[in-house]
Amino acid sequence: QEHYGGLNGLTITWIGDGNNVLHSIMTSAAKLGMHLRVATPKGFEPDPGITKIAEQYSEEYGTKLLLTTDPLEAADSANVLVTDTWISMGQEEEKKERLKAFQGYQITMQTAKSSASNWTFLHCLPRKPEEVDDEVFYSPRSLVFQEAENRKWTF
Repeated sequence: QEHYGGLNGLTITWIGDGNNVLHSIMTSAAKLGMHLRVATPKGFEPDPGITKIAEQYSEEYGTKLLLTTDPLEAADSANVLVTDTWISMGQEEEKKERLKAFQGYQITMQTAKSSASNWTFLHCLPRKPEEVDDEVFYSPRSLVFQEAENRKWTF
């Protein structure tokens, strides 16, 4: 909101694990007037109950919701590209399997090519290079440090 001046009508794209951070976005995006496009590998989709809620909110608030396994399809026309860790606390033993499953899900400038001309990048940190490459992470399009600073004021 701070960057775009408002959220209504923006498209947010999540590329990565169907985890708790995605669940939060899924239950709030439509209420804020945002279209949501989600790409997760097979077997790593968001919780079906959360998906049902997101579908209901999308219908109620007149937004679009897309769930796919194709990161480039999800990135199409996105204003905001978002990802998070692929290996959360307690999943360390699954690291090898997860890294294999998430091949092709790293956010790169190639991912952003089909995004909106004003695209930005968010990640709630800490970030691993396999999730987003340095070119995107350290680019002027990356708002990760502003995002981190904003969390400081929520306590």
